[in-house]
Amino acid sequence: MNTIQTPVSTRIAIVGAGSMGSGLAALFARQGFAVALIDPVDGALARADAAITRQLTAVGAEVAAVRARIAPSPELAAAASADLVIEAAPERLELKQRLFAELDALCPPHTVFATNTSGLSINAIAQAVARRDRFVGAHFFTPADVIPLVEVVRGDATSDATIDFVMTTLRAAGKRPVLVRRDIPGFIANRIQHALAREAIALLEQGVASAADIDEVVRWSLGIRLALTGPLEQRDLNGIDVHHAIASYLYADLENRSTPAPLMAAMVERGDIGAKSGRGFYDWPPERRERVQADKARALAELAAWLQRREQDAA
Repeated sequence: MNTIQTPVSTRIAIVGAGSMGSGLAALFARQGFAVALIDPVDGALARADAAITRQLTAVGAEVAAVRARIAPSPELAAAASADLVIEAAPERLELKQRLFAELDALCPPHTVFATNTSGLSINAIAQAVARRDRFVGAHFFTPADVIPLVEVVRGDATSDATIDFVMTTLRAAGKRPVLVRRDIPGFIANRIQHALAREAIALLEQGVASAADIDEVVRWSLGIRLALTGPLEQRDLNGIDVHHAIASYLYADLENRSTPAPLMAAMVERGDIGAKSGRGFYDWPPERRERVQADKARALAELAAWLQRREQDAA
């Protein structure tokens, strides 16, 4: 790829119309991009249409105008005219490789491929295509149309021009892309998130506190502070000497197992897998699930807008 297009003229194809794919379609269409939303599963596109309407309504967008920019299709061939294809299929390596092998044969040479995997190897997925210089990770966060950050993950063969194109396009869509320079499992956010969750689940298993109280501690201490400062900056503010002194006795007592917690494994075996099943660490009757998800989407959008205004005012 020798040139970078004007981002708003970039044609986007989203492969996979689940919660992430529908969020991505809403995101790019809101910013004026033409979007093909592709999913062959029966009923997936109808569910996505309803989800997109809810998402757009929640953030006060012009629903009809945005939906008019989204072209749903059950056929992968709808991606053939795209400049950027973002795959948002389930987290199965073989499925992603099969999709990209088909896309590689369908799409013109200039098309850039991005996988929204949460942590699978970018290099492993890219083995399915010939255009490995035009292959990149683009890890969005749920809800995709609300959370500003995207991890752009470089594969071993990814070109600088591809990185520039993807990051420029993401900025044009209102995102804050960050370059992950090496393809490592979980990238940055999921490594940190899983380290936090591993300790929280261990505390619950050990009976140190209830799930609600553990969440309360995180939300109203670390969480509220993390909205304004990252963990490394906070070490500077607290004093690295202080952190070193605490780490010298605390690290040995932290949870460090390398397999999922037995508590979590038992919950998965029972089918208690969270909001989508009705029960996890909390009970999730359908009306509560819908209300909480909608409330959180609105609150996250308000928080993100406030943080960005604050940053602009401080600049």
